[in-house]
Amino acid sequence: MLEVKNLQVNYGAVAALHGISLSVKQGAIVTLIGGNGAGKTTTLRAISGLQRAAAGEVVFDGRNITALPAHEIVKLGLAHVPEGRMVFANLTVLENLQMGAYLRSDKAGIATDMAYVFNIFPRLKERERQVSGTLSGGEQQMLAIGRALMSKPRFLMLDEPSLGIAPLLVKTIFEKIVEINRQQGITILLVEQNANLALEISHEGYVLETGRIILQDSAAALRKNPQVKSAYLGG
Repeated sequence: MLEVKNLQVNYGAVAALHGISLSVKQGAIVTLIGGNGAGKTTTLRAISGLQRAAAGEVVFDGRNITALPAHEIVKLGLAHVPEGRMVFANLTVLENLQMGAYLRSDKAGIATDMAYVFNIFPRLKERERQVSGTLSGGEQQMLAIGRALMSKPRFLMLDEPSLGIAPLLVKTIFEKIVEINRQQGITILLVEQNANLALEISHEGYVLETGRIILQDSAAALRKNPQVKSAYLGG
């Protein structure tokens, strides 16, 4: 469903990605793990059109989207939940969710998806009139995922969903990610510092180090890999 070929991204004179290639099959959960500064966030930003590629290409569902602007990519069904959540802090929960459906005009479909978001994240229903900036980190993460779902994506990218969230809520968020994948058939590309948790729910994984992919395997094999265990799994 997604094919990234020899992708290079530069920040000025500094190369952030050195020609990485990865692919994500339809219906899969694929995780990208690596240390700080490895290029994980840059990879997602390049795929979603927020960061221009210096070379290489991104093919989504058979279409080259490398040069498309971000809003056109969202229209095609690829949504990105950014690192740090980036909710509209001065808007209510409901208004944030409505913003997620900004490019849509199918009122009945929007209502159905809103009901689904409130069903999967009941906490958001309880707080639908609350200003988003007053929510906890975990609640804001639920809202950021809910807002992305309102664009009716077929492919969802999540950047560090566990960052700055209470451990109990992290478990809930990851359970919901699996639920969304199974119930809605949405393909997921996940970037996550908590490699243990990410590999637990993924089908496949890639290990990124200083802008290069150094390992690719099934999630189960990566969890047993001595190199991965010592560097990312605390053992």
